[in-house]
Amino acid sequence: MKQFFEGIRIRSVVIIIIGTLIFGFGIIHFNLQNGLAHGGFTGITLLLYYVFTIEPSLSNLLLNIPLFFIGYRLFGRRMFIYSLIGTLSLTVSLRIFELYPVTEIPLHDDMILVSLFAGAFAGTGLGMIFRAGGTTGGVDILAKLAEKYFGVSIGTFMFSFDAAVITLSLVHLNLTQAMYTLVAVFVASRVIDLLIEGANAAKSAMIISANTSAISEAIIDRMGRGSTVITGRGAFTDNEREILYCVVHRHELIQLKSVINDVDPYAFVSLSDVKEVSGEGFTFDKQYRPLKPADE
Repeated sequence: MKQFFEGIRIRSVVIIIIGTLIFGFGIIHFNLQNGLAHGGFTGITLLLYYVFTIEPSLSNLLLNIPLFFIGYRLFGRRMFIYSLIGTLSLTVSLRIFELYPVTEIPLHDDMILVSLFAGAFAGTGLGMIFRAGGTTGGVDILAKLAEKYFGVSIGTFMFSFDAAVITLSLVHLNLTQAMYTLVAVFVASRVIDLLIEGANAAKSAMIISANTSAISEAIIDRMGRGSTVITGRGAFTDNEREILYCVVHRHELIQLKSVINDVDPYAFVSLSDVKEVSGEGFTFDKQYRPLKPADE
C-alpha cells in the first residue's frame, strides 16, 4: 500500500481539493441556482437533475466510475490517484453545497454576471486541478488524452465537447439559457488555458541589428538573461546578418525593449508569445536544480 502512494505530493492533493471546492461552489451557486447547464460530465449531471431530479453529487460519481479504469491505463498510477481524489472530492464538494449552500446569490436579473462568474469559478477550479496533475474524471480524462496524443489544448477540447453537451441540454433549457451557458463554458476554457499555460508563459524576441554583440552583452549585464546568436541572410540585400533570439518573462518585456533601444534604436525586433518555457532561468537555476517541483 505504501508503494502504491509513493510519489504522491500532499501539496498537490491539497490544491486538488481546493480546486474541487471552487468548482463545486460555482456549479451549485451559479449554474444550478440560475438554471444554466455546463459542459462535460458535469453538464450531464445537471441535465439529469433538471429532468429527473437526480442530485449532481450522486450522478457525478456514478458516471465517472468506468473512466477510472481508462485513466489508469492511459496515465499510470499517480495520475489515477490524483483523478480518484479529484472525483471523490468533487462529489463531496457538490454534496456539501447541495445540503448547505452558502446563500442564494441574487443575480437572476443579470445573467451576464452569472455566466461570467460561473465560467470563472469553473475555470479556476479545474485549472488548479490540472496544474496539480489531476482531473475530476469524465471529460477531463478525455481532454488530457487529446492533449497528449493530438496536441489539442485542454481548454479547446473541453469547449468543443461542452458545446455538444449544451446542445443536448436544449431538451430542457431554452435558447437564452443555452447561450448564457456557452458564455460560461467559453470563459472557463480560457481561464483553464491561462492557469495551465500562463504560469510558464513568456515572450520571445528575434532581434536583427548591426550591433548584436553589444545588445547581447547589455541583455546579460542588465537583465541577467542569455541569448542565442543565429546566422541569417537578408532576402532583399543578400547580406548575412546575426540574429539574436532571446526569451524573457512577460514582466521583463519592457526592460528588454529598453535595453535594445538604448543600444540600437533602429534594430528590427519581432516579438512572439511563448506558451510554455523550461530550462535555466525559468524552471531551473544555474546549477540546473529545479526551481519548483515538476508537477506543481
